[in-house]
Amino acid sequence: MDKVLSNKKIIALYVLPSLLLILAIVYIPIVLTAYYGLNEWNGIGTMTFVGLDHYMALFKDATFWNSAWHSLLLALFSGLSLLLYLVVAMVLAARIKGAQLFRKIYLIPMLLSSVAIAQLWLKIYHPTNGVLNTLLESIGIANPPAWLAESSIVLFALFIPILWQYAGFYILIYYAALKNIPASLEEAAKIDGANALQIAWKIKLPLAMEVVKVTIVLAVVGSLKYFDLIFVMTDGGPNGSSEVMASYMYHEAFRAYDFGYGSAIGFFLLVICLAVTWIIRKLTATKDTIQYS
Repeated sequence: MDKVLSNKKIIALYVLPSLLLILAIVYIPIVLTAYYGLNEWNGIGTMTFVGLDHYMALFKDATFWNSAWHSLLLALFSGLSLLLYLVVAMVLAARIKGAQLFRKIYLIPMLLSSVAIAQLWLKIYHPTNGVLNTLLESIGIANPPAWLAESSIVLFALFIPILWQYAGFYILIYYAALKNIPASLEEAAKIDGANALQIAWKIKLPLAMEVVKVTIVLAVVGSLKYFDLIFVMTDGGPNGSSEVMASYMYHEAFRAYDFGYGSAIGFFLLVICLAVTWIIRKLTATKDTIQYS
């Protein structure tokens, strides 16, 4: 067995199918997207090479930068929401009464598709007979806003169902990380006089930090390329006030039939995601220390 594992040719033979699969579904599409961005193409006819014109046009496209700003706002809110998810996970991991019920409740959104969640929140946000406006009117608030029709609030109205959709996913990850922390460390800290807040801040958080770093990358990068729920609920409207980079890419490629420009947007989105991932990893590259005094 050791002889087989030390044979590089055999190892390469076993790894080759996975490498070919990754190459086919990840790297080749990336290269093709970058190439399509160098061409004028409607998706059917002959491509016309235009060089970097599409990429240069992005820097002058106000609609693109507005959509990029909306995506960055969503990424910021997603990153900040992780603090709330972590606190909830810590509370659930502390063996509170009813924790089993709460663990089942917050997992419900994970069982629903994005389209189902979008339809649910469309009912909640309905301007005349929606649950939210009906509740606001019942407590004396006259003329509540049309949440998905007003440019000033539509983006933030969309953030709520998006963050609710993924709450269970991140809480579950944090809960699993916290439950893997040895109970002996917490008991030793209590003997030394540490209170619950000190234990959470100086012991639990540092030991779960590697998981937190991963979730920050997942939440922020996932927000930058978010598409489905926004597409179903508002389709980027009204007047582009909820447009994000992924939806703008879709509109340019599949509605305006400008696949070259849509590909340029997609490749630029990839570059932004890679840059943000690198920045996050640099900012979170800290030494692991455990102290509560």
